[in-house]
Amino acid sequence: MAIRFILDGETIEIADAPATATLLDHLRYTMRRTGTKEGCAEGDCGACTVLVGEARGSGVGWRAVNACIQFLPMLHGKALMTVESLTAAGVPPTPLQACMAANGSSQCGFCTPGFVMALHGRSIGAVGSDLPVEDVIAGNLCRCTGYGPILKAGRAAPPIARDDVALAAQLAAIPARASGKGWHAPESVEALAALLAATPDARIVAGGTDVALWVTKGLHDLGPVVFVGDIPELRRLDEDADGLTIGAAVRYADAHAALGRLHPDLGELVRRLGGLQVRNAATVGGNIANGSPIGDGPPALIALDATLTLAGAEGRRTIPLADYFLDYGRQDRRRGEFVESVFVPRPHADDLIYIAKLSRRFDSDISAVCGALRLRIVDGIVAEARVAFGGMAPTPRRATGCEAALTGRTFDEATIAEAADALAGDFTPLDDVRGSAAYRGQAAASLLWRMWHREAGHRVSVRDVEAADA
Repeated sequence: MAIRFILDGETIEIADAPATATLLDHLRYTMRRTGTKEGCAEGDCGACTVLVGEARGSGVGWRAVNACIQFLPMLHGKALMTVESLTAAGVPPTPLQACMAANGSSQCGFCTPGFVMALHGRSIGAVGSDLPVEDVIAGNLCRCTGYGPILKAGRAAPPIARDDVALAAQLAAIPARASGKGWHAPESVEALAALLAATPDARIVAGGTDVALWVTKGLHDLGPVVFVGDIPELRRLDEDADGLTIGAAVRYADAHAALGRLHPDLGELVRRLGGLQVRNAATVGGNIANGSPIGDGPPALIALDATLTLAGAEGRRTIPLADYFLDYGRQDRRRGEFVESVFVPRPHADDLIYIAKLSRRFDSDISAVCGALRLRIVDGIVAEARVAFGGMAPTPRRATGCEAALTGRTFDEATIAEAADALAGDFTPLDDVRGSAAYRGQAAASLLWRMWHREAGHRVSVRDVEAADA
């Protein structure tokens, strides 16, 4: 089956595209749209930023993504906008482009198309347009101009109104896809379950922000690929008094606000999960399913007592998220099963929650340590403790010794000191380029102390100082 998407009002049809052909390569080498640059080929630099649109009622919802880690089959049924789309021959520059020129926001120009596309998305109300300019371009790198002139241009650019009714009608006319050269795209969870029952070793891809690097950097052959990002049931996001149910294919950018309503620390954690382009593609379920020991989402969700629903041809089962991770590269997912959703209970009024990510740089970086603590404190006593860490073991894992040292004790400095000491027996930390084992052990213990000091009203980070002085 051919892949079809809309580019500048024209239906683009690609026959026999391999499952792992990237949008970036197709734009540059086949369509000769070389304004979209290749920088890192792993979703870090933003030079390849494009806008992808999906039908939303009578209009189109746009989001900025990295073309280097978007597989072509993921574009089927969508609209695409590249930097060349903004200014046709004889058409004046957009207000944003005029602001970039007026503020001297470009030198070598290599990164400029990516900045323009990220900021243009903000101008037209794309996903994340409510974020500050510095957050919108946190996934873009510049080594010439520096960010000052770019931020100034982004703040000065006025909103742009779009009428995408005709485009939405074009998208609606594209038939649903089913399969292609080495790939399948089932339209429902039932079809997905049946497909995986027949081909249980197929590679499941939702957002592709992790697995795409296996291709672009490791040159791996993924074998048969099943794309699940457009299955409606997996895009479910339900919020009620009990908590939040997140379908496996819900993108982090779409879950950001709801997670932040559960607790501000959870929203802040998501804000630092990659750049906006990554969050616009990466899914909550994918971050869980791949079982990475340094995934940012799982430690926080484990501490909040989340449960995971797995589905397959034989039915569904729900397990504590903490039990899903068995060992490095091993998860409790039976052959033919897939992650369907995760449920995060709403925190109790007595819960004290602290979630923190430590990394070498603030934005768009992999965690050295990600810690999450939830203490239920009743009359000054820790009635219940859940403490989880990423980056400290082959899997995201609870710190059971630390939890035992906290539970039933008075919430005071002596208890925190004992709990911090108990962490040494909970983990044999990882030792790699992001942090030594000794650093990780000390950093994990410091997070308990940071929680304590924050609860006491002390400043525990540069951001606290900035907020207090604002």
